[in-house]
Amino acid sequence: MGRQKRKLEHLKLALELSDGVYPSGFSDIFPVHMSAPELNYSDVDTSCLYMGKRLAAPLMINAITGGHPETAWINRELAAAAGQAGIAMAVGSQKAALNDYSVRETFSVAREVNSDGLLLANLGACCTPGEALSAVEMIAADGLQLHLNVPQEIIMPEGDRNFKGVLANISTIINTVSVPVIVKEVGFGMSRETVLALHAAGVRNIDVGGRGGTDFVAIELSRTNKKCFDMEGWGIPTAVSLLEGLSLGLEIDFVASGGLRSSLDMARALAAGAAMTAMAGPFLKSLVEGGAGELEKSIRYLIQGLRKIMLLTGSANIRELSRKPIVITGPTAEWLERRGVSINSYARRSHTEV
Repeated sequence: MGRQKRKLEHLKLALELSDGVYPSGFSDIFPVHMSAPELNYSDVDTSCLYMGKRLAAPLMINAITGGHPETAWINRELAAAAGQAGIAMAVGSQKAALNDYSVRETFSVAREVNSDGLLLANLGACCTPGEALSAVEMIAADGLQLHLNVPQEIIMPEGDRNFKGVLANISTIINTVSVPVIVKEVGFGMSRETVLALHAAGVRNIDVGGRGGTDFVAIELSRTNKKCFDMEGWGIPTAVSLLEGLSLGLEIDFVASGGLRSSLDMARALAAGAAMTAMAGPFLKSLVEGGAGELEKSIRYLIQGLRKIMLLTGSANIRELSRKPIVITGPTAEWLERRGVSINSYARRSHTEV
């Protein structure tokens, strides 16, 4: 029951605590406004193809919960809303359901109410290949998220302390399951070095999960009423993580998550080159505080907002948006320059380059 209890504590604290004090970095990215876009609003298409399924927009409800009887309704409503809106969804870590069959329904309900949607299973990257297969089967998943959360684990009194061999394990799982594998950080970001190592292990889908959104170090410290000032603000901002990864020019589809809070943040990430955007905290709060109707409204507003920004950049579709000019400034530009990542080419893209 310890894992189940922790699930509820995480949910409670995620709702109570604000985002981390350090920004995601997306406020340093400016899509270039086009006063004469030569498009009608009706011409703009936000849809995309991801993992073989057509979505209404490149947006995912990222991993939130499951594993306790009191969380089943949350995954039910999240999955129903995702199906209705035509966006993707990932369930929370399914480890609890592998240990306790009685809570499997808190995850499988997502597929029951969203039979045709894009659903991702979720486990820690140290899981066994057999566990990975079971997690995928549990929700008839279209893909599998393997999450990396070393800072969170070492803060948890009951957390893991051994991480050697994780890359080889990820490689084995990729060769075992029949669905695409996404390796995901949970709020601490990824460096170029990490992306290179994951690519060498066979990873072709990465969720950078950067700093700027839900702070799991703060959540774990709140759970145990402890302080750990030496880890305050640890991690790489989401925008930096995304741009570092993209700078490598590898055949990797990047998901931008971690502190995205608006349609403009989505547009910034997609214009930089992300294949998908994802949020968790905003959707959880919309559902818990306003019910299913508010959740559906928040998703609709995000997609409508993205469509408006695409019009303002002269982008008829997501592919065109990814090739439009953006200007990168502030701490994000400074970080990337110090790391040897060229950013000037982003600003010099041609408006007509599609």
